[in-house]
Amino acid sequence: MDPRDTAVTLWQAGVAAVDGYAATGAALEGIAPDRILAVGKAAGAMARAALRRFPGVPALVVTKDGHGEGLPPDVEVIEAAHPVPDARSLRGGAALRAAVEAMAPGSELLLLVSGGASSLAEDLVPGKVLDDLAALNRRLLAQGLDITAMNAERRRLSRIKGGGLLSHFRGARVRVLAISDVPGDDIAVIGSGIGAAPPAPGFAYDVGIVASNAHARMAAEQAARARGIAVLEQDEALHDEMNALARRWGPRLRAMAPGAIILGGEPTVVLPDIPGRGGRNQALALALAREIAGTTGITVLVGGTDGTDGPTEAAGGLVTGTTWGPGAQEALDRADSGSFLAAQDALLVTGPTGTNVMDLLVAVRT
Repeated sequence: MDPRDTAVTLWQAGVAAVDGYAATGAALEGIAPDRILAVGKAAGAMARAALRRFPGVPALVVTKDGHGEGLPPDVEVIEAAHPVPDARSLRGGAALRAAVEAMAPGSELLLLVSGGASSLAEDLVPGKVLDDLAALNRRLLAQGLDITAMNAERRRLSRIKGGGLLSHFRGARVRVLAISDVPGDDIAVIGSGIGAAPPAPGFAYDVGIVASNAHARMAAEQAARARGIAVLEQDEALHDEMNALARRWGPRLRAMAPGAIILGGEPTVVLPDIPGRGGRNQALALALAREIAGTTGITVLVGGTDGTDGPTEAAGGLVTGTTWGPGAQEALDRADSGSFLAAQDALLVTGPTGTNVMDLLVAVRT
């Protein structure tokens, strides 16, 4: 197997291990829900698992465009925009709040949460409108803030984030199952806290993190070792600005022995006023291509585990020592890495994966 195929295989092994359907299905013991609500990029896969176990239970799914396929026809599905919210995001947020408010005393709610919920569902505080929300999200994305800082800002405009959604619950029990796309797997940060409990809840409240970046990295490591590939490093080490990460990891990649390096996290990118085509994974992949330019035997894959990267259809990039070339730096400066990588046949395209546990980097040297 050549290094490119090996990198893809290890990355896919990591993503498969955090599949929303399987991870949710394994965590449904001891639950008897009267209502199922699912929100986030992995909401469709998570809801399918719950409905297989609890057929006929009323369900609402709020997810990203193209991520709601395969659900039973009686399920209400609202698809919305990501990473910048649109009018459907407000419809999704209002529908979630209405569903929670309608639950009877003594009832049980199963709430399935995954990353992306910050954009996909919103119910704004009085005095704020969609333009305010979209402007906030564009500003936060352009500033290169980490997810914790971004979600803290988003909660200030929301009636359903930070415990707001469940403040409307008058039933007996809420069971939250979450796929984490944040450092530390904190339910108060995942989806800006859409699954968090309000202060002093008057109901039983349980949270289970069913999949995380650590699970994906460990699975990729196991897949490497099963193929006789030495794993040189495995860490959640991608929480920094994209150029800083490239400068830090470039020398280590150039010097790496035969084997694999597996990293997770969520790089940030500072965007120009008019960004081009791409996302943080494509940008980091191209920046690393600069760092390993001229080397042989090294392949680096950087991909979003949800199968998308920013407002594009690609999950990320797959680069070697020959990827970097004329026009690459200009593409990086314009935040147009996707266009350059596409011309080099260096995009990673997977389609929706049914999960979302931040990003995964796999570097392989033969």
